[in-house]
Amino acid sequence: MKKLVIIILLFISFSGHAQILDPVSWSFSSKSLSGTEAELLIKATIDPGWHVYSQFIEEGGPIPTSFKFTPSKDYSLIGKVTESPKAVSAFDKNFNMQIAWHEKEVIFKQKIRLNSQQTTISGVLEFMVCDDKQCLPPTEVEFNIPVNAGVSASTAKAISPASNGDSVVSSATIATDTAPDASISAPAINNTTEFSKPVSANSMGSGSLWGLFIAGFIGGLAAFFMPCIYPMIPLTVSFFTKKAGSKAKGIQNAFIYGVSIVVIYVALGLLITFLFGSAALNEAASSATFNLLFFVMLVVFAISFLGAFEITLPSSLVNKMDEKSNRGGLIGLFFMAFTLALVSFSCTGPIIGTLLVEAVSKGAYLGPAMGMLGFGLALAIPFTLFAAFPAWLKEMPKSGGWLNTVKVSLGFLELALAFKFLSNVDLAYHWGILNRDIFLVIWIVIFAVLGLYLLGKIRLSHDTEQNFLSLPRLFFSMFVLGFALYMIPGLWGAPLKSISAWLPPQTTQDFDLSVRNEGQSTDTGEEGGPKKYAGLFHAPHGLNAFYDYQEGLDYSKKVNKPVLIDFTGWSCTNCRKMEASVWSDPEVLKRLKEDFVLISLYVDDKTDLAGNEQYTSSSGRKIKTIGQKWGDLQASKFNTNSQPYYVITNSNGDVLVPPQAFNLDINNYIQFLESGKSAYHKKYE
Repeated sequence: MKKLVIIILLFISFSGHAQILDPVSWSFSSKSLSGTEAELLIKATIDPGWHVYSQFIEEGGPIPTSFKFTPSKDYSLIGKVTESPKAVSAFDKNFNMQIAWHEKEVIFKQKIRLNSQQTTISGVLEFMVCDDKQCLPPTEVEFNIPVNAGVSASTAKAISPASNGDSVVSSATIATDTAPDASISAPAINNTTEFSKPVSANSMGSGSLWGLFIAGFIGGLAAFFMPCIYPMIPLTVSFFTKKAGSKAKGIQNAFIYGVSIVVIYVALGLLITFLFGSAALNEAASSATFNLLFFVMLVVFAISFLGAFEITLPSSLVNKMDEKSNRGGLIGLFFMAFTLALVSFSCTGPIIGTLLVEAVSKGAYLGPAMGMLGFGLALAIPFTLFAAFPAWLKEMPKSGGWLNTVKVSLGFLELALAFKFLSNVDLAYHWGILNRDIFLVIWIVIFAVLGLYLLGKIRLSHDTEQNFLSLPRLFFSMFVLGFALYMIPGLWGAPLKSISAWLPPQTTQDFDLSVRNEGQSTDTGEEGGPKKYAGLFHAPHGLNAFYDYQEGLDYSKKVNKPVLIDFTGWSCTNCRKMEASVWSDPEVLKRLKEDFVLISLYVDDKTDLAGNEQYTSSSGRKIKTIGQKWGDLQASKFNTNSQPYYVITNSNGDVLVPPQAFNLDINNYIQFLESGKSAYHKKYE
């Protein structure tokens, strides 16, 4: 009930009048540990109902809290920044995912080794704060923390923008013999308006880990039907039942064998985490090098499944494991399972590799182990069940050419998945190579060829000749070909909502017929009209939009239309929801196109301003990027710092009606636009 009240109050606040929200205050201090070591303490005090995100969150979510310490010969860092108490994992409605965050307060600690008796540690922290309904833009806070080795107290300083626009210095003092949670106070630091692209980290919510488990389980089921494993099931189960001497003993041996399979694959997942560590997993999630490596690996796996070659392990290793399996007892059963894993590697290796690539790319510390747990269970369960119920073996389909068909089909799927990784890199680094059109062409060809293969129209070297088409194969081919046909309209701009999460954004589409049919384009031929700002995508739904505030106002004066200022961000989730759910409405879209000059100002644009355009804001903040410029404009002129935020003005930038924030009520937005249009024409006509 308390949360509901907070949400309602915030909604009323945003609907009625704008304000600078300031739910987090920061304080800084140092604590001497010895004559050569100290600890930096950075404390966040958070208002009720709000939360600050952990350093360790999944890619695709909000900005994690991060720290950059200015290098100096006076000190060196020991380890990484820790956070206390442990972050709470909860479902975040703003990003529709499980995320780790902190409420009320959190202390971040960084140990340092001192090379001089006294020094000042400077740096920048970046954080993001949200409540149940909205998020404020990520904020950068500069700090200076004096450190005096062996002294019981020190003063921390941070520069924050004061409400009157003057720059102020806040300080806090803490005694070294107090607990980390001792009172540390400083004036609240107002949130600035810089937005940034989310980065991944090495911790994931439980929902994402379960997703990897399910993916692993599905992968294990697929491996079960591979030519290297499926034919071995009757032989293995027969061995258990005959050697055991009794059915109960056979079931027991099969159970131990299954558990051994699970242990082996989980150990493989843990080994990946141990060898690479959390830092490498985090880097893999956002690194161009790692993602390109994943792309190449998946292509190699796909080619292997298509029959070009087999990925096998050294025969000497397989023989050694096979010898140890003859020992009998628990050890013998374990090495028998190990032998299965090694012998079947040519079939399971690419599947395991794909699962590990997916887990590592998400930066999940336990991801590889969870994926392998699902994989091992999917392989172990059939052996145990068939040992318990040997009569079921008679119902199993006989081995044959269909096993190779399964293998080849997985090869096509892995090839399609490989291009998703390449697309991720292309989008993250703005290379502009794999746009939506090219990606769709590749997927359409891959799935069309797979469909023809399932129909028997295409044969590969390892395939056996088929005299007829089985019903499962027929239905699978129909589904795959139907999927390929479904994607074809996307080449002309169809949204393809069911797979849009896998595709590059529609704004990367080179040829979008839906835009052209509406008579819209990014660049109008009209002098002084809307034009594309360097490095940014088209406006959504074929809208013409200015990406510069003054250019839009000048054009408004020329065409005698009111201005709709859209304060937005490329990584603003609620902005995309408004564009998809509200702006797409025909009545809203018609008004946006015909009645307004749209100015979209992206507060997360990292493009540097020219040297002569950089400035210091009235709050003392250095404005160096385009995004910071528009964020500063929003905060100073309209007294708010959250996105999305919509303001209707005249050509002089004067507000005509109360602005609007995030609200998915289409009728409300239509009334907002109509009231702004009426106010403009009533005053200026």
